[in-house]
Amino acid sequence: MINITPAGQEHFNKLLSSQEEGTGIRVFVVNPGTPHAECGVSYCPPDAVEKDDLKLEFDQFNAYVDEESIPYLEEAEIDYQTDDMGGQLTLKAPNAKARKVADDAPTIDRIRYLLESEINPQLASHGGQVSLAEFTEDGIVVLQFGGGCQGCGMADVTLKDGIEKTLLEKIPEVKGVKDVTEHQLGENPYY
Repeated sequence: MINITPAGQEHFNKLLSSQEEGTGIRVFVVNPGTPHAECGVSYCPPDAVEKDDLKLEFDQFNAYVDEESIPYLEEAEIDYQTDDMGGQLTLKAPNAKARKVADDAPTIDRIRYLLESEINPQLASHGGQVSLAEFTEDGIVVLQFGGGCQGCGMADVTLKDGIEKTLLEKIPEVKGVKDVTEHQLGENPYY
């Protein structure tokens, strides 16, 4: 479920060595399944373990995940990387914003999942996002751009070379992508 790299485990072992005996870590998602989902890690003393928590056993400590966060932390990874400036703990949870769907889920659910888990995180680096307006009977995904993407001069390139290519490659039922955004109404696009 959650992969904690050897470097990440070593980091937690050091942190936990100064805590109460039996203290583990808690991995959680705030606002799971929404565009505002945020992942976190905290100490979990023995008296904070809930009966519905998922317990993950590592060599020298246990990690606990609350029941609500479990599906959103599938395929998550925690790593610790050192550099000249110190170290950085990273938690990557590709399913935090959208619950992972099965390969045989309805097409519209797979489209929404791909938009939230893969496409919107890339667009967010430019202050933008895209939402599904419609999936037509003839296989066309109709999208609405927002944020920094609305009014951006590169929106057509993003649509065809990025979003459409990804959707066509990963969802066979998709035959094309269409943008219904009124780009002239956009303010402060990234480009």
